[in-house]
Amino acid sequence: MVLVTGGTGFLGSTLIKFLVDEGVAVIAIKRAASHIPDILRSSSLVQWFDADVTDYFALADLFSEVKEVYHCAAKISYQKADWDDMLHTNIEGTKHIVNLCLEHGARLIHVSSIAAIGPSKANELITEDTKWDEGAYISKYALSKYESEMEVWRGIVEGLDAVIVNPSVIMGLGTGKKASKVIFDMVNRGLKIYPPGTVGIVDVEDVSRIMIALMAQSHISGERFILNSENLTNKSLLERIARLINKPAPTIEAKQAILEIAWRASTCLAWIRGKRPTLTKDAARASAAKWAYSNQKITDTTGYHFKPVDVTLQEMSLEYKP
Repeated sequence: MVLVTGGTGFLGSTLIKFLVDEGVAVIAIKRAASHIPDILRSSSLVQWFDADVTDYFALADLFSEVKEVYHCAAKISYQKADWDDMLHTNIEGTKHIVNLCLEHGARLIHVSSIAAIGPSKANELITEDTKWDEGAYISKYALSKYESEMEVWRGIVEGLDAVIVNPSVIMGLGTGKKASKVIFDMVNRGLKIYPPGTVGIVDVEDVSRIMIALMAQSHISGERFILNSENLTNKSLLERIARLINKPAPTIEAKQAILEIAWRASTCLAWIRGKRPTLTKDAARASAAKWAYSNQKITDTTGYHFKPVDVTLQEMSLEYKP
């Protein structure tokens, strides 16, 4: 039996759809308030369970027949108000999954993030061997994913059969959940300013296919793989989207110094209004970072060819509805 955490999420639901298409029976975990995608709701191959990954005993009840686990569940936020919950969910939840996989002899594919890999030196591609830099500025989200990944490495030392994947920014159509629609909305509304940084992008279908392929290759264990199709500047990404939906592209670069002022102003305004800031320090600094990621290891290991970003964006534009 196969267990998927975060089953209603953008990646989790797409992964389940691929597994079901192959005739695989799945136990899918979701939060009680989460909506099951329509395309999966009627499948007889999926058993849905409401469970929080931080609840060890709720998870333990599901593991009796589980032999393969895809751990997709995670909380993503750049809001300070979410930090404690995000750290708890991502780290404690992964700890429970690792311990239960060890106890039941289950093989694990753990979804980490490129945020869990250290920053590169100037003009160097980030690889799986790039070292985590404790002295660098690290967002709380990145810290949560790094510490989560450390739980998996701890399990591997204790005998866990596991593979870690580190996707870049995941985009695509998936199962109809518009997880990456927000950037199209921004361009559609007439975005004038673009951040100066770069971004790595990978299609949700590629991530799903690679995870399934890695699960099937039992000789691959105790490894991590960056999953990234292409590296783009934020300017280039926004220009490509603008062309696809016939909107003007942003032309004004938000210099890093301006972003530093902007997040501080946003924080002060939010405090006055009693609301969350629209721009946080973590989000501003992430948008200014100029890092690029190598996919050499996964392509050498599996021979996989990633979907070009232009194809992903084209597919999204055809389904885009403001």
